[in-house]
Amino acid sequence: MKDFFKYLFASMLGFFLSMVVVFIICFVVIVGIISSMDSDKTVTVNRNSVLFINLDQSITERTPKKGLSNLPLIGSGENDGIGLRDLLKAISAAKNDDNIKCIYLNVTSPNAGFATMREVRNALIDFKKSHKKIIAYSEVYTQGAYYLASVADKIYLNPEGSLEFKGFSSELTFFKGTLEKVGVEMQVIRVGNYKSAVEPFILDKMSDYNRKQVTAYVGGLYNTFLTDIAKSRGIEKDSLYKIADDFRVQQPQDAVNFKMVDALKYKDQILEELKGISGRTKDENVRTISINDYAKNEGDSGSAKDKIAVIYANGEISGGEGNDNQIGSERISRAIRKARLDDDIKGIVIRVNSPGGSALASDVIWREIVLTRKEKPVIASFGDVAASGGYYIGCAADSIFVQPNTITGSIGVFGIIPNFQNLMTNKLGITFDGVKTGKYADIMATNRPMTEGERFIIQNELNRIYNGFVSRVADGRKKSKAYIDSIGGGHVWIGTDAVQIGLADRIGSFNDAIKAAAKKAKIKEYKVVEYPDVIDPWKSLMDESTDKIKTYYTKQELGDNYFLYQQMKKVIASSGIQARMPFEAVIK
Repeated sequence: MKDFFKYLFASMLGFFLSMVVVFIICFVVIVGIISSMDSDKTVTVNRNSVLFINLDQSITERTPKKGLSNLPLIGSGENDGIGLRDLLKAISAAKNDDNIKCIYLNVTSPNAGFATMREVRNALIDFKKSHKKIIAYSEVYTQGAYYLASVADKIYLNPEGSLEFKGFSSELTFFKGTLEKVGVEMQVIRVGNYKSAVEPFILDKMSDYNRKQVTAYVGGLYNTFLTDIAKSRGIEKDSLYKIADDFRVQQPQDAVNFKMVDALKYKDQILEELKGISGRTKDENVRTISINDYAKNEGDSGSAKDKIAVIYANGEISGGEGNDNQIGSERISRAIRKARLDDDIKGIVIRVNSPGGSALASDVIWREIVLTRKEKPVIASFGDVAASGGYYIGCAADSIFVQPNTITGSIGVFGIIPNFQNLMTNKLGITFDGVKTGKYADIMATNRPMTEGERFIIQNELNRIYNGFVSRVADGRKKSKAYIDSIGGGHVWIGTDAVQIGLADRIGSFNDAIKAAAKKAKIKEYKVVEYPDVIDPWKSLMDESTDKIKTYYTKQELGDNYFLYQQMKKVIASSGIQARMPFEAVIK
């Protein structure tokens, strides 16, 4: 009887907890549905409005669908943000909107790459042709924030705030020592001296080849950064370099003295100034509309039959379906085919923002670009990074557009096969035994070292894939294989250098690429359509919520060390031969 009641109460408790979980899920779904019902509604823009642009939010390739982004744990804010093209369209529309009197720019630490920030910067510069003012204010400007704010007519800093202006540094993290301590050997095979994605696992510092290329592309990023700011602020580029090199901006007043900002002001003073600019009286509140709401009014409308398709290839490249932040070869290939077979679509822009990934998946996508180019023009637009596999999928396009600070190239391949024998046997006491019917039946095994024969086979396969990569690029860029090999070998290039050596055609924006596709297709009136469809957040709720909750708590526990955990997990999970750019360098 005692056991009966024990099991009875246990069952009741389990039932109760299950009902609580079901209730929470239902509540989350209902809240999400209600929030998503309002997310797509257009908004009314009142007269004498100020367009409020918050650039601390994520500037993604595409605006994510709402519904989960603000939900506890499941969303965790990760789906917040605005798509680059939606942001650019909204700024352009505000230029000619009589109800918008000025822009109020708020930015402290932007969540975007340098090429993306330059696109936004250029859109703001174009907005100023309307003779409407841009006012920037922040309590703290990081270097990226100041890069964006420097286009403003007036830049204000909180009297107790700070402006970071110190030059760029790039930091790589090396795991060789950690791996040795736990008894893991990373067996590396690669093609290309500059293919340094493997270095964090076999070295404790940068190789000379890698140091050379990192110095070059960080220097290229910094040169564009200084050049653009110098032009906007009317300060000599050499003077800006000296200000940063000597770390002269240490106090808020220093920023004023060196003409980096126009004045030190508090928020209430900014609001009063905005009232004056927008035609509001002192007794009235400032009328503001956020860029996120304003962008809802700027969809791709139009009745033109002819269309230009924009296909977004965003994230690391892998086989399968992928998602909005990971390039799946099946999903992207299907989107390209769909656009190719649609007679109303006259041209295609492949928008690439990717550090690469699976060499096989990259080739699958490349093939669809080649087939499509035979029937209609294909223009590639590279974002913050289009390197290795990211360059592979775009190299067959009729023309390639980059920003000066786009990171591209990295033509090379590598493979990593971990050997856990020392960890398993000597550290944990685990041994392995078995039988096989052939010498190479267990090739790629991770519980023992590779044999020389296995290394020879894998190296030959990498050489074959690399030669194919070089051939693809040579054909697409109309260069000799010998020349592409000379600038390949895994070498990473900045956008300006890529144009100079022939890996890209011209410096141009996302919109420039769309216009080029229309021009090559010989059409003047057209509508832009986007592929593939954005994944419905509700469709993937049950599949992804567990992973998001796990990620949320892992981030809470690890803090800044989550980045290290993520990198280790990524490499250990990588399978097959990779066409990936050198390991992520953190630019500070």
